Amino acid sequence: MNPHEPNSWEARADAHSFYGFTDLPTINDRGTIVLTHGKGPYVYDVHGRQYLDGNSGLWNMFAGFDHKGLAEAAKAQYDRFPGYHAFFGRMSDQTVMLSEKLVEVSPFERGKVFYTNSGSEANDTMVKMLWFLAGNEGKPARRKILTRVNGYHGVTAVSASMTGKPYNSVFGLPLDGFIHLTCPHYWRYGTDGETEAEFTARLAQELEDTIASEGADTIAGFFAEPVMGAGGVIPPSAGYFAAIQPILKKHGIPLIADEVITGFGRTGEVWGCQTYDFMPDAIISSKNLTGGYFPMGAVILGPDLTDRMQAAADAIEEFPHGFTASGHPVGCAVALKAIDVAMNEGLIENVKALTPLFEEGLARLSQKANIGEWRGKGLMGALEAVQDKDTKQPFDASLSVSERIANACTDQGLICRPLGQAIVLCPAFILTPLQMEEMFDKLETAIDGVFAEVG
Repeated sequence: MNPHEPNSWEARADAHSFYGFTDLPTINDRGTIVLTHGKGPYVYDVHGRQYLDGNSGLWNMFAGFDHKGLAEAAKAQYDRFPGYHAFFGRMSDQTVMLSEKLVEVSPFERGKVFYTNSGSEANDTMVKMLWFLAGNEGKPARRKILTRVNGYHGVTAVSASMTGKPYNSVFGLPLDGFIHLTCPHYWRYGTDGETEAEFTARLAQELEDTIASEGADTIAGFFAEPVMGAGGVIPPSAGYFAAIQPILKKHGIPLIADEVITGFGRTGEVWGCQTYDFMPDAIISSKNLTGGYFPMGAVILGPDLTDRMQAAADAIEEFPHGFTASGHPVGCAVALKAIDVAMNEGLIENVKALTPLFEEGLARLSQKANIGEWRGKGLMGALEAVQDKDTKQPFDASLSVSERIANACTDQGLICRPLGQAIVLCPAFILTPLQMEEMFDKLETAIDGVFAEVG
């Protein structure tokens, strides 16, 4: 197969598609993988080749690629009421039911929900909400947003400003007022001789010092993923959220849990904040919210922010924000079914059952000379490639080690994701132990081949 053959699927994709977050040298060399369908955790390309998708799409296809119940929920709603908005005091019955369900399964005793089309838009919306209520409460200077280095919150201008990744500098981002604190990754950012407890205490002190220097009355909110996803699957250091939440509460700064990736079972609990035992003021949801079967995001407000947002809206008789497809009836019907699938078809239980096997596989591969660390929580994990294991020195970026491993995995019939110098896995919740073994066997073959080339 020649990806550059005229009129091939690969050539057609390259001729008319502009790629995002894609290694262009790989496309130039290997061509685009054009997919046609999926079965369970597998996807198939135009040439009939099968791939075990170790990233469940983009973290989101937790029930696999052919779940009949999810597809039927969409089909039935398309037949019944195929589209509407949630403006002007009108919304579908599915939207009402989903809002009830999201508050019911949230950790909040009560709350309200606002819908978007993606996690990026949900984070943008949450920032606007914080600015909106600050203005209503006579504190218009409260506009600064705190996040962390390596945190990922989206790609729209505001959510990209929240994202603590250097690539956003090509857009002239972040915007003013977006402050990135130290990444809570002890293995990489802990100093020589510093214990994990001392590292956590240092980050808590950094937060306290930042609030003091910036002024608490200028800070609108603190956004955090329970486990950093697109930053490389980075669980927080031990005691991290227990250390920072009292500081935020003392200064009246809302803590927003970005659960776009961790929500609905990825960490083994319904919410990542439950895994790490902290109570946020609001939750950002997307991805698993619909199992990847419909684009949707949601802001789930806890009691305090619900009341304050309602007061701010009442003051001007509206909340002047929204999207054409906010609360789309088909998306809401799919989300209702996805929540049912995750919670009542044994999928979250399967995450818990598979986690020891997943961790065992990661730990086994971490024994290789050029793997510096394995890390993860539930069914999201990463292996960090290093030139020198003792010093944690990374490979030279020009070697593109993680991209080479990902390409070698593709050749083995496995899809995994390179992030920095890490290889990331986040398989579907429906994986079987045999499929887990297949995933790690193929990854090991790929790793061994690449390290033999660059070592």
